This record gives sequence, C-alpha cells and structure tokens, in this order.
Amino acid sequence: MQSNTATEKPPVTKAYNGKDRNDLLFGWNPQAELWNGRFAMIGFLAYLLWDLNGYSVVRNLLHLVG
Repeated sequence: MQSNTATEKPPVTKAYNGKDRNDLLFGWNPQAELWNGRFAMIGFLAYLLWDLNGYSVVRNLLHLVG
C-alpha cells in the first residue's frame, strides 16, 4: 500500500529549542504565553458578562468623576 505524502499529517514537535514545551519553565516561553492568553480571554469574558448584568466598574467610575 502506497502512502500519499500530501494527506499525511506532519510530526508533532515536542521540543522548543531542545526543551520539552510542557516542562516547568520560568520566564517568557511559549507555554506561559498560551496560559496568559487563555486567562486574559477568561477575564475579558467574565467582565463582559458582569457588565451585561448591569454591574459596570467603568460606568460607575464615569458617574463618580462627572
């Protein structure tokens, strides 16, 4: 049976600069950036839902200032 190279999936890269991506690494690394983005999306969604329910920090601050 012949394999078609156009439909084969590429091998998964398990290392980043010779280190495992899921190792506990400190500082700026791809894994930390993924988690930072995920938490930012969760926080933005939580604030959006909070604002849609009528509790808005920004709106309350504008009323206090103006």
